[in-house]
Amino acid sequence: MIKHIVFWKLKEEAHGLGKADNARMIKSKLESLNGQIPGLIKVEVGIDFLHSPESADLVLYSEFESREALQVYASHPLHTAIMPYIAEARSERRVVDYED
Repeated sequence: MIKHIVFWKLKEEAHGLGKADNARMIKSKLESLNGQIPGLIKVEVGIDFLHSPESADLVLYSEFESREALQVYASHPLHTAIMPYIAEARSERRVVDYED
């Protein structure tokens, strides 16, 4: 199983929305991918509540059947349609992919 984890810090404002609204919008968009892409087992998105200087604002936790399934996800039209929204709203991105 492959685990794909992404942390984002968001801009204070993007898309005419504040950080909290963009976090909720991104969460909704990403969680809508559950059951929609072959090989994608699970998508979970969390919004940080601590708001400490070390905190990311948003985290994506996802599981895939294989490395190939992660590659399918990366280029799948449902996923790539969300990417520009996130790119505009984020100020920083960190990712970890690992095999369990």
